Amino acid sequence: MIIDGKAVAARVRAEVAAQVAELKRRGVAPGLTVVRVGEDPASAVYVRNKIKACAEAGLVSTEHHPDETISQAELLALIARLNADPAVHGILVQLPLPRHISEQVVLEAISPLKDADGFHPFNVGCLWTGKPAPRACTPHGVMRLLDEAGVDLKGKRALVIGRSNIVGKPQAAMLLERHATVTIAHSRTPDLAAEVARADVVVAAVGKAEMVKGAWVKPGAVVIDVGMNRGADGKLVGDVEFAAAALRASAITPVPGGVGPMTIAMLLANTAELAARTVR
Repeated sequence: MIIDGKAVAARVRAEVAAQVAELKRRGVAPGLTVVRVGEDPASAVYVRNKIKACAEAGLVSTEHHPDETISQAELLALIARLNADPAVHGILVQLPLPRHISEQVVLEAISPLKDADGFHPFNVGCLWTGKPAPRACTPHGVMRLLDEAGVDLKGKRALVIGRSNIVGKPQAAMLLERHATVTIAHSRTPDLAAEVARADVVVAAVGKAEMVKGAWVKPGAVVIDVGMNRGADGKLVGDVEFAAAALRASAITPVPGGVGPMTIAMLLANTAELAARTVR
């Protein structure tokens, strides 16, 4: 099975649009505010796509775009104003930030109640202790893909390759929550091939083109490829050697068109849920 991330993301967006419409009937217009500092070209594309997706789902979207010379204190003051604004239900600070600004300090300044990305330490703690909170969008999207593919994680050996705060660590927590037996592999794992070979579910999130060889994959395993890299020919490829892995896996995500579309879809879902909590 090729897991179609575009189709699943479309279903999530439709669910969000229905939730937003219901909230509007109750007098709440869910709003996401994006803060983009400076002129990073990739950030501009990401933010444009997020704002477009918000509009399609009926979310109110606003962008604050200060110059890269803004001081950390000024940026923190902006976030404080957004925290206090009842019309803002979700706040997202687009990374990277200029070198003179601490990403950690800025992300921790966002109210946990408006943390659309699910990166605030309070919300990370809620994830690990089983409490409801916004969840990091990409691993949250991976879980939805696994659900849509009908993967029962109970008792399965799940391998997460990568230990970032954005994907690897929260992914491990979400898989553990579903009763999988979870292993995290990383740059110092001595025999990655052996770890992949015994895994029933592999989530690859290292950012290295085709690092996971198809021959390593256990026959019948489910492979989720979070990577997005440029191959030698300039085409987009994942962290997994797709063609060879697809011959062995029972289900696999393509790149592009797999995990990628899910990240923005789950951002919209997080924002709608944060707005819903204000009327419960």
